[in-house]
Amino acid sequence: SLFSSKNISSRFSKHWYFLSLFILSHCSPVAKNYQHILAMAFAIKEINENPQILPNLTLGFYIYDSYDNAQRTYQATMLFLSSVERLIPNYSCNIHNNLLSVVGGLDAEISLHVSTILDIYKVPQLIYGSAPLMNEQSAEFTFYQMVPPDPLQYTGIVSLLLHFRWTWIGILTMDDDQSEKFLQTMIPVFSKREICYSFIEKIAKFSDIDGLYGMLQKGVKIYNQVMGSNTNAFVIYGESFTMIFLRWLQYIPSIENIRIKAKGIVWIMTAQVELTASAFQRSWSTEIIHGALSFSMPSAYLSEFRSFVAKQNPILSRKKNGFISQFWQDAFNCVFSYEVVSDVPEDICTGTEDLKSLPAPIFEIDMTGHSYSIYNSIYAIAHAFHAISTSRYKHRAMGVRRGGKNHKQDILQVIQVLQVINILICQSTMHLSMLVSLHLHFISPPDQGLTINDDLITWHNLFNQVQPISICTESCYPGFNKKVKEGKPFCCYDCIPCPDGSISTENDKNECFKCKDDYYPNTRKDFCVPKIVSFLTYKEPLGLSLACLAHSFTLVTVLVLGIFVKNHNTPIVIANNRDLSYILLISLLLCFLSLLLFIGQPGKVTCLLRQTTFGMVFSVAISSILAKTITVIIAFMATKPGSRMRKWVGKKLTNSIVVSCSLIQASICILWLSMAPPFPDVDMVSVPEKIVLQCNEGSVVMFYCVLGYMGFLALISFTTAFLARKLPDSFNEAKFITFSMLVFCSVWLSFVPAYLSSKGKYTVAVEIFSILASGAGLLSCIFLPKCYVIVLRPELNNREQLIRRKE
Repeated sequence: SLFSSKNISSRFSKHWYFLSLFILSHCSPVAKNYQHILAMAFAIKEINENPQILPNLTLGFYIYDSYDNAQRTYQATMLFLSSVERLIPNYSCNIHNNLLSVVGGLDAEISLHVSTILDIYKVPQLIYGSAPLMNEQSAEFTFYQMVPPDPLQYTGIVSLLLHFRWTWIGILTMDDDQSEKFLQTMIPVFSKREICYSFIEKIAKFSDIDGLYGMLQKGVKIYNQVMGSNTNAFVIYGESFTMIFLRWLQYIPSIENIRIKAKGIVWIMTAQVELTASAFQRSWSTEIIHGALSFSMPSAYLSEFRSFVAKQNPILSRKKNGFISQFWQDAFNCVFSYEVVSDVPEDICTGTEDLKSLPAPIFEIDMTGHSYSIYNSIYAIAHAFHAISTSRYKHRAMGVRRGGKNHKQDILQVIQVLQVINILICQSTMHLSMLVSLHLHFISPPDQGLTINDDLITWHNLFNQVQPISICTESCYPGFNKKVKEGKPFCCYDCIPCPDGSISTENDKNECFKCKDDYYPNTRKDFCVPKIVSFLTYKEPLGLSLACLAHSFTLVTVLVLGIFVKNHNTPIVIANNRDLSYILLISLLLCFLSLLLFIGQPGKVTCLLRQTTFGMVFSVAISSILAKTITVIIAFMATKPGSRMRKWVGKKLTNSIVVSCSLIQASICILWLSMAPPFPDVDMVSVPEKIVLQCNEGSVVMFYCVLGYMGFLALISFTTAFLARKLPDSFNEAKFITFSMLVFCSVWLSFVPAYLSSKGKYTVAVEIFSILASGAGLLSCIFLPKCYVIVLRPELNNREQLIRRKE
């Protein structure tokens, strides 16, 4: 069909330059696409009426329908280059009607077919729809995309998915090179932004009736996958046919008797899909696309265009406009009386219907994105040609003054100017449309990405008016991290609690991280809590209890020492080696007092004195016990006639035993302090929620050497006392020493595992308790029986009783 422009512009100059527009229709016209024709007519009307642009030149245009068919497209393209209505290649007798440029169709395939022929004649093509995918053969084709490039849409799609946290998606594309390029580009981007897909399905384009069954089977498969999956967001990349397939998809259950229940779905469509401009607008349901999101081309509000469209009248313009009658009938679902051919009752078109009353899916009174691209295309060509026609050095060479002989040169110059204009257009932006049953408010500053005001969103009833969820796995809350399921995409994961000592503070963290050294995780492991400083103090029950016990045993020891000093000349005190008893009591006294070094905040001095003081005084105590036992054994051995042991009886032996044994322990302690002395330290690890102030032993080996040497002395004392247990009772305390050494060894054998298993201040408490228990065992086992006799049974504390007991 030809929308004749001669009737519109006949009053202008006889010098004409023509542009051509391809439109697209399938098996029935698309009412909304009629605005594309009006946008071109409006732009050319404005230019022809503007004396500032191309004066003395008149632009006209032809419009051809490609019918979405390659053969028809090639034929129409050849008509551009031939005389009107005479298809003779390379021959045109209309020397005043020069083809200046072609505005391509909606689909990339149509534009590519047109470029195949136009490139031979170097005629530029401006594309207001999808740009063809270039290859080696088509790399030199001369066409210019009048819409923003696809990468802008790709960025918008990713931003939209991330904003609504739709990370588990399905992908539907056409089965063509354009869609393959889309997948190759977007799949890595999706993976990088942690968006994964449950499936990818390609839709074969319907070509003839033989392919209908195959398309039906494909539709069944896609319907089952879409409605049966846990994916609620689908990205659709394609062109106008994709929308027809999508709306046909909702009839699959009734055709194939499928019982899978339909669900609410968010369709995210690229601008090429043409959401509202599809065939069978009135007879097909739009339920399946409720809540769809579609990117659209940038547009502008032109009040003059709105008035121009409103003035369209099918009665007055029928002879001038070959499209308006068909459009009017399709838009208002009526028929003109002169076209009634049957007796079936139909609504009659009056021509007075109001275009403003039509819903947006049928027709929009304001300029749409594609119409605005056509409008800009016409002005781009006009300005390019105007720049050439007004240049000083080219003015005399203009072909229009010489009957169009330099038309090819004009075209080449137009191409050069269009290359600059095309660069500016490619820097434009994309918009996100407000669609069926979903009300959105979008703010997109030029220097920012996609911004959405969520407070103004009203979701469709299919989603229960709440934001749809499209994720493979529920979010991992703080305190958990993600672990990808084996054999599943990376967004399908299990939520694993953070390991001990680690936290995660946000949802869906891939890894947990450790707190700082002076912080520890709370019980939910979602934030770090400051650690408290911990050491054994007098202010807490444990420290206070141990300090009280130490003071109590100190007082008891002082009391026992006082009793022995007061009764130092009594037989029982003398018989049990008075001097060694004093040494033993004083060493136990110092041992109990040394426990106070273990309580309180560790300092440099206290750390140096703790273990060494304890080791020395306890070694003196055990040495004196050993000396007691050896003295008893030697004394009885010396009573035998002719015994040589008499010369060892006396203070010299006991003093040498005590001094020599103590000097060995002193040497060990001096070596310890000189090599690796203890020092104040901070333990951040053993107790997770506390900073433990402690004394670092410096050398663990030397610490266990001190303990080991005391154990060695205790073992010797136990052995000698056990051997001397059957000596006469009046002089013999070996039984008590045996029992006291048994208590001592039992306590310190239990100390080692308890010490190693305890943490923090309880390590110190274990050692204090061991010292108290072993010291109390020595004090009670050795001295309580003697105090009992001295204090409560003084009548037994005389020489006669001792001799009688011996007999």
